[in-house]
Amino acid sequence: MTAHTVGEVMTRDVVQAHRTTPFKEVVRLLDHHRISGLPVVDADDKVLGVLSGSDLVRVQAYRDGTAPPPALTAGDVMSSPAITVHPEQTVPDAARLMERRGVERLPVVDEADRLIGIATRRDLLRVFLRSDDDIRRQVTEEIVVTALNLPPDAVGVCVRDGVVTLVGRVERRSQVPELVHTAWRLDGVVGVVNGLRFSIDDCEAPTPSHLAGSP
Repeated sequence: MTAHTVGEVMTRDVVQAHRTTPFKEVVRLLDHHRISGLPVVDADDKVLGVLSGSDLVRVQAYRDGTAPPPALTAGDVMSSPAITVHPEQTVPDAARLMERRGVERLPVVDEADRLIGIATRRDLLRVFLRSDDDIRRQVTEEIVVTALNLPPDAVGVCVRDGVVTLVGRVERRSQVPELVHTAWRLDGVVGVVNGLRFSIDDCEAPTPSHLAGSP
């Protein structure tokens, strides 16, 4: 029931540059591989920064002689420090990091911070290609039946364009947010509409013992 990890969707064959890679060579790498950015690494494959096409364009804006001279190497142009992720992190967590930091790609590093892959927006978006039927089946089998130990028909699950709608009645109130939250974190889910009811309010604060017998 866990979401896909970054390691499962990342691109392993990474186009990279070193700090001393000439500016024009970086441009050729981006053009030849038809990519918009790449990581910059040291001799031990540890990520020093990330370089994007917008970084290169920014350099060209300084060529009018009124600003610092243009950069000559990848190390002069790259954005540093790099925002990285580890392969065991989930795709939703990586997507949130990417959105929060406003980046298009995340170098993936091992426990020694060495580059082992790269995750782009396109890589992360692949999980949303799951069919609605596949999502519905996972919600019913893995959450309703297995996790909550409910009959499969206790909760009606409808999925349309990745939006999960939950209807029906569960036994305890606490099961409602658990079901909604778990469904929301599944790969391919873009939203959850909660129409669930409950029989027992187990979230209600208990009456203090010294008031239990009060008239």
